Amino acid sequence: MSRVYLDWNATTPLRSEARDAMIAASEIVGNPSSVHAEGRAAKTALERAREEIATALGAEGADVIFTSGATEAAALALAGRGPDEGAFHCAAVEHPAVLAWCKPTLEVGHSGAVTVSDPAASALQMANSETGVMQELPQGLALSDLTQAFGKVPFAFNWLGIEAGIVSAHKLGGPRGIGALILRRGTEIEARIRGGGQEQGRRAGTENLIGILGFAAAAKAAQNDLDQGIWEKTAELRDKLMAALETGAEMVTFPGRESRRLPNTLSILTPGWRGETQVMQMDLAGFAVSAGSACSSGKVRASSVLTAMGIAPERAGDAIRVSIGPTTSERDVKSFADAWLSAWQRWRGRNEGRATAGRV
Repeated sequence: MSRVYLDWNATTPLRSEARDAMIAASEIVGNPSSVHAEGRAAKTALERAREEIATALGAEGADVIFTSGATEAAALALAGRGPDEGAFHCAAVEHPAVLAWCKPTLEVGHSGAVTVSDPAASALQMANSETGVMQELPQGLALSDLTQAFGKVPFAFNWLGIEAGIVSAHKLGGPRGIGALILRRGTEIEARIRGGGQEQGRRAGTENLIGILGFAAAAKAAQNDLDQGIWEKTAELRDKLMAALETGAEMVTFPGRESRRLPNTLSILTPGWRGETQVMQMDLAGFAVSAGSACSSGKVRASSVLTAMGIAPERAGDAIRVSIGPTTSERDVKSFADAWLSAWQRWRGRNEGRATAGRV
């Protein structure tokens, strides 16, 4: 049985461009901090990659600080720096990596839109990983999690008017274990990992050159996809999937559908049908989907994103997320819709049978 991967927001397949760049990088033997020829060659490759990632982000002139991923980047940017007892304000829809350092005091509407009253004291994601809902980022925002948006929707960091952003390579076809904190030039950040003076003294440790060069190659390829309109075609497939499920299952709803969303993301809520049950049934049918953020979906609990949007806790656990990508085909989407609707029919039949038996 051939499997269909529909969990791109959790992690993406490694792009061939990134793989090739990483293989080539493995031949670079020098440490970027060394002064000999091999070290200088490594340093040149490192700084070229930094510039390429900055260009893909529209962050020319900003500081790109390499980290082990967006989680570390969030900690570097937020830990102990907020104005409210060392914490920034955020909304409950944020990724756990951001929520760990913030107070979830910002109001979330039923559409998923977040209201920010004090941007300089707040963090706000550009796009949500579960619903795909995109936010309007206010000028002067302290930090935005750009991880899900980078490579899927066009934006320029320099035009956002924010102080800092975080990104991760494996969300756009790069390798796992490498990300970056993007800082508006002049923004001061105290190092959390101390030692050598790498990354402008903000993050000690020998740079992961293989991962960084893979990240840069993936970022360039992702920008090319945007230029070619690949994600517009992906959005069409997402909408076809939504229409098929809505036509075949009258109970289903799609949280965030009235908002501007990522082109690849669909949250599917079916009252009474537990999300983890759906994930297991789809897995057995050959489809990889999830019941929430990959960093927390191993825990059986209601989605904090959906409850923040006003969905009752007992219903917020009845959702799954389908997230597709540039290589997802119309056949993939149709076969998933058929499999999901078939499983839904069986689930509905069992529940109707129990209800009938209970009335006897």
